[in-house]
Amino acid sequence: MIAALLTRFAASPWTRAALRCGAIILAVLLFLMSLRRFGERAGRLAERLETMEKANDVQRRMPEAAARRPRDRNELAQRLRDDGF
Repeated sequence: MIAALLTRFAASPWTRAALRCGAIILAVLLFLMSLRRFGERAGRLAERLETMEKANDVQRRMPEAAARRPRDRNELAQRLRDDGF
């Protein structure tokens, strides 16, 4: 009985057109949802890359700052007297 109802339901041209439109709409909605998820993921990856670049920049500048530091207390005192900082 259910099979007969489904066969009759699917036999109607209007019903087939409605099912086809419904399937197309469902496919488009799923595609848009996947695009949204992809965009969120790309945003997180871009933020992570930016954070890594900042950290690498800080680490790259550390040896330069260490090279300019005073070697001993006398050099530190001399720099403070000369306004070298």
